[in-house]
Amino acid sequence: MTDALDIDHLRQWIGRTEDTSDVVTAQLVKALRATLFMEPGTPQAGDAAPLTAQWCLAQPVAPMTALGPDGHPARGGFLPPVPLPRRMWAGGRLEFIDPLRVGDTVTRSSRIADVKEKQGGSGRLCFVTVAHTITTPRGVAIRERQDIVYREPPPANAATPSPAPAAAAPSAAHSRRHMADPVLLFRYSALTFNGHRIHYDRDYVTKVEGYPGLVVHGPLQAALLAEFAAEQHGGQPPAAFDYRGVQPLFDGAEFSVNANDTDGAMELWTANAGGTPTMKASATW
Repeated sequence: MTDALDIDHLRQWIGRTEDTSDVVTAQLVKALRATLFMEPGTPQAGDAAPLTAQWCLAQPVAPMTALGPDGHPARGGFLPPVPLPRRMWAGGRLEFIDPLRVGDTVTRSSRIADVKEKQGGSGRLCFVTVAHTITTPRGVAIRERQDIVYREPPPANAATPSPAPAAAAPSAAHSRRHMADPVLLFRYSALTFNGHRIHYDRDYVTKVEGYPGLVVHGPLQAALLAEFAAEQHGGQPPAAFDYRGVQPLFDGAEFSVNANDTDGAMELWTANAGGTPTMKASATW
């Protein structure tokens, strides 16, 4: 059983703010490029970082004794203490204004924008929306909306669910395939200082959270989609990039990164080995 979800109490967190800072290093840029299947190169001062490098910067650092059972810092603090145990990054929006560059001191100003309770097919859901403004000495670099979803635990003694049946794969004008293996997930968790056990602890993710395998990070999929959009547009980052997870992606098989051009925009998605979309995105310039 989880504690009662007191939405009025949780909404008291709306308006809370937090500022954090970090530095874009050449080693971070090189490691993130390599993890995103890009040529790592030899980054120099002033070189542009990957589009979503801010997700590797100034991440919360809690002592081991202050971690919850899922590997995240215990509930409370800046984020509201939602009692539902299954926490995932559901989606968001990015506005790319100026690239982060090697040597930049980056400040992220964050604000709790909204807290909502919804009813889903698997039970209660709580959505927390966080607004971020990422700045460098040159000014605003990125504006971001981050959507976090908290879900109820699976029913006791429930059978481990199988992946959703494969839908007919959408036709993609541009597509690339990668392997979703534990090394990829480990690397991205390390770069983002993400201790969430669903990405590396197979016993935990299958026996406690009820998933059939390790879960591929939503931000990792979004990062690959954003870079793919820029690549297909002559290397120019999109002005705006919206993304949302539509179902979990698990390790152990290939997945694809896909794109179709539309009027002045691009529709993108990741898909599992059967072609079923797992994250959908749109990019505009």
